Amino acid sequence: MALFSGLSEKLNHVFSKLANRGKLTALEIKEAMREVRVALLEADVNFMVAKEFCNKVSEKALGDEVLQSLTPSQQVIKIVNEELVALMSSPNQKLQVSPKPPTIIMMCGLQGAGKTTMCAKLAAHLKKSGKRPLLVACDIYRPAAIEQLKVVGKQANAEVFERGTQNPVKTSKEAIDYATKQGFDTVIIDTAGRLHINEELMEELENIKKTVQPTEILLVVDAMTGQDAVNVAKSFNDRLDISGVVITKLDGDTRGGAALSIKAITSKPIKFCGIGEKIGDLEPFYPDRIASRILGMGDVLTLIEKAQNAVSEEEALKLEKKFRENSFDFEDYLSQLQNLKKMGSLKDIIEMIPGLGSKLKGVDIDENQLKKNKAIIQSMTQKEKDQPEIINASRRKRIARGSGRPIQEVNRLLKQFEEMKKMMKQMAGMQQKGKKKGGFKLPFM
Repeated sequence: MALFSGLSEKLNHVFSKLANRGKLTALEIKEAMREVRVALLEADVNFMVAKEFCNKVSEKALGDEVLQSLTPSQQVIKIVNEELVALMSSPNQKLQVSPKPPTIIMMCGLQGAGKTTMCAKLAAHLKKSGKRPLLVACDIYRPAAIEQLKVVGKQANAEVFERGTQNPVKTSKEAIDYATKQGFDTVIIDTAGRLHINEELMEELENIKKTVQPTEILLVVDAMTGQDAVNVAKSFNDRLDISGVVITKLDGDTRGGAALSIKAITSKPIKFCGIGEKIGDLEPFYPDRIASRILGMGDVLTLIEKAQNAVSEEEALKLEKKFRENSFDFEDYLSQLQNLKKMGSLKDIIEMIPGLGSKLKGVDIDENQLKKNKAIIQSMTQKEKDQPEIINASRRKRIARGSGRPIQEVNRLLKQFEEMKKMMKQMAGMQQKGKKKGGFKLPFM
């Protein structure tokens, strides 16, 4: 499920109507803003946030720059984009680091928000940047909470500090001492949650905060709860003065209203968002990129980062050489399919490509096609993988039988492979020219 797909679809519908009208009148802009407000409310954006947002856009859109522009619809989109970025932006968007290690991150939130898993995801994220995090089990009330942290901690390859059902305040203090002695530069404390906010929960959290003096207090909220997430954020902020928010299950909510409302209501930044169930499915929250996704303009920077994580520099250079020498074969193709799988769902990747996501909206994308192509390639002989040009009609029939796939799919794969070879050869040639001029460079090549 694509992030903000519901909101994105409605906004793009509004903008397409504006584009068809050519020059815009003040009345047409007001009508468009009414539709935008409805779209925001249906996306579960807080009423006052939606109202203020539309007022700001209207004020700017009714200026001479839009009304007298030759491309007024583009000007309106530009204003909406700017206001969306402003709505979600904060000067403290990045994770704060203590000048004296360890950096202490206290994670809090209601039960069921995905807090324990998020602790491990954050640990895995920090490890990528060379940090050495320690996970601390301070949820002694939820059955199997400590065991769950150990399981996800193992997935993140992060050590877990636990003292069973000992008082959480004492455990958190002992964990800081342990981290200092053992050279951990970051401590992530998994605190207890409740099904609802109560005095007992808040007192315990306040005591932990007072004892360990955390660098960051991050509130974990479930995007699927919509307006309730905003109310929870406000309540926790009033008691703990949180430093930021982490939104989970953002991939499962087509509306995304919580993400647009929380910062406006609490004045605290959204620092991370969970976009899947895997340990690696955590992204820093970039307001400009999110705004771009909402408006159907893609997200190239996130796509580049995902590709960089999936493909090593050595592998990229090797691949570039193969394209230049025209020696790219099906073994390489299979390797690229595996790399593509590492980057996430095919639908999400397509959504990040500017212009492509909107064109393919509503098109059924077969996520299993990668598996089918893999089966076809693995049914080839080594010689066929190395020299695809030898695959004649009888070989195609044998490959189809061996893979259990129709011969049409075999033919389609061979055609795609040839087209990819041609395209990549051209791009590699362009890159070489760019290198001579000191300009053009393909990502990861």
